[in-house]
Amino acid sequence: MNFLINLIIVHLCGFILVLNKLLAVMDRNTQLGLLLIFGLFVLWQVVTSPSQDELIKQQKMEDSIMLARKTKEGIREKIVIQSTESQKDSTELLVDRENKFGTFSNAASGKASDFVLENDLLKVTFSTKGGTIKEVLIKNHHKIVQNADRKDVKEPLRLMSDDRDKFYYALPIKSIPGGFIYTKDLIFEGSLEGNTIRFKAVANNGGYFEQVYTLNPENYLFNYSIKTKNLDNILDKGFNSIKLRWVSYLGKLEKAVSYEKNYSAIYYKPGIDNPKHCSCTSSDIENKDNTPIKWVSFTQQFFNVSLLASENFKGAKMVTTFLDDSDKALKKMDAEIVIPFKNADNSFSMDFYLGPNEFDRLYAMGNNLEDIIAFGTSFFGTINRWVIRPVFNWISQFFVNKGIVIFILTFLVKLSLFYLTYRMIYSQSKMTALKPQIDKLKEKHKDDASTVQMESMKLYREFGVNPLGSCLPMLLQMPIWFALYRFFPAAIEFRQAPFLWADDLSSYDEWIQLPFAIPFGFGSHISLFTILWAISTLAFTFYNSKNMDFSANPAMKWMQYVMPIMFLGFFNSYASGLTAYLLFSNVLNIGQTMATKAFLIDEAKILAQMENHKKKPKKTGGFQDRLQKVLEEQRKIAEQQKNAKTQQKKK
Repeated sequence: MNFLINLIIVHLCGFILVLNKLLAVMDRNTQLGLLLIFGLFVLWQVVTSPSQDELIKQQKMEDSIMLARKTKEGIREKIVIQSTESQKDSTELLVDRENKFGTFSNAASGKASDFVLENDLLKVTFSTKGGTIKEVLIKNHHKIVQNADRKDVKEPLRLMSDDRDKFYYALPIKSIPGGFIYTKDLIFEGSLEGNTIRFKAVANNGGYFEQVYTLNPENYLFNYSIKTKNLDNILDKGFNSIKLRWVSYLGKLEKAVSYEKNYSAIYYKPGIDNPKHCSCTSSDIENKDNTPIKWVSFTQQFFNVSLLASENFKGAKMVTTFLDDSDKALKKMDAEIVIPFKNADNSFSMDFYLGPNEFDRLYAMGNNLEDIIAFGTSFFGTINRWVIRPVFNWISQFFVNKGIVIFILTFLVKLSLFYLTYRMIYSQSKMTALKPQIDKLKEKHKDDASTVQMESMKLYREFGVNPLGSCLPMLLQMPIWFALYRFFPAAIEFRQAPFLWADDLSSYDEWIQLPFAIPFGFGSHISLFTILWAISTLAFTFYNSKNMDFSANPAMKWMQYVMPIMFLGFFNSYASGLTAYLLFSNVLNIGQTMATKAFLIDEAKILAQMENHKKKPKKTGGFQDRLQKVLEEQRKIAEQQKNAKTQQKKK
């Protein structure tokens, strides 16, 4: 810095000396001209020189230009380095893919994309990753969820939409480690033609594994097939089958989640046998490795996804797993299905059903697929499928509201069983006619119950009264009751069907919401249909038992009042369609009983018939004779025990 100052001073002194010499030799005018020019030059320098702010701004600009130049050079250098590393990584990845996927290495990379097929009933989204179904939207149905205020809210209903779901094939390839390539790891080439999607995983030799989906335009049904081509030297010739792994986490679709869980299971049909299923109420495993299987169905209370083979599958292993209530899914369904493959150029045809459990649709597909609807097995299921269901559908042609249909159905059931009801009331009337004489026996033998029973049986036989006559008609009606118990929560026709205060006849009706949960299945709500059923049952029981004799078993008198209270917890969370039916049944029972006694039962005539029977000779060897002998033996045993105790006390 000092050197520069000295240099400037030296140059300035030299400039002054030269200027003095020039001035000495010039005239006055010349001197004035030069001074004027010099002054103008100084003035121009002052005017045109930048200000301090402009100097700072200029310096910042120069610094920015310098920084950008350095950054650009750094980026260029980094790109060169990364490019070198990327080339190295790409080479390693290519080698890894070839080692892992062999001839399918090219299909193991790329970006997945979606395809869509839809009709008026459903919309299905597919992914080229694995060539599988990504999501199924059922258009005409909704799922029910409760919001923060515990209000029911309808949302779109989707199947196969959990991100944990899987659907892939294990291709046996001997040349790679592990011996298998899984189609879930491959990116398929997709093509859409009308209502058909083709997914191809192309091998390096031009061969391919293909999946084809064709949507039925008016159904929930897909024609589905798989095919291999030109894979002779790729697929392991030691295998004559390909395994399909199918995992699905069932979404919660219904309001009564715990009930829906117990109606969800894996169903399957072993060859020509009747359909079977895994346990509905617990985790379960069904191993049918060497059993021909016609179809496998992941079934929920009202919806299912089923895979049906044109020929039989060679076998299947099926696992159902209960999930915690905190899980967003209902259950985990897991099936490993063995598909026959004869050679490297082969195809296998199937059908995919993705939709509601509508009996007529499933029945039309054949092979007893309709049996996945939980109407029950054996005799009760037969009644539901071929008696109650057709009658219900016939009534539904005339009445839209399903609650009214239930009432008409109840009325028709009562009408068809009226003769049994009449015989029950007739038998009760005969017992009522004998009540005064039974009361006399009780008074006479009040300390000896066995003698009262035996003498009562003699009296019944003498007057032609069957003490079980009022019970047998009720027992004969039990198959209808058990069938209806399975019918209402399984028939999709009741799903989200409203009636009076009930929003969904396939689920419980919430008359009152409780801030706490009552144990034993009662729940955190009160069902009005259940309460009314219990009240009507108690009223009918009281009306019926006024003239009944409970001397043989006094506990039965109180048990008939306790039973409706005990069943409150069960029916409170049950399908309101059933509790509505039970309420209607009780009301009709009361009306039917009162009308029968008023117009069809003549107590005087019945008493006269009993007196005539008393005069007739009695047959021996009948049921009452055998029952009387049993009572006589019991009376003798009781008397012997009593005498033995008396003798012990005397000793």
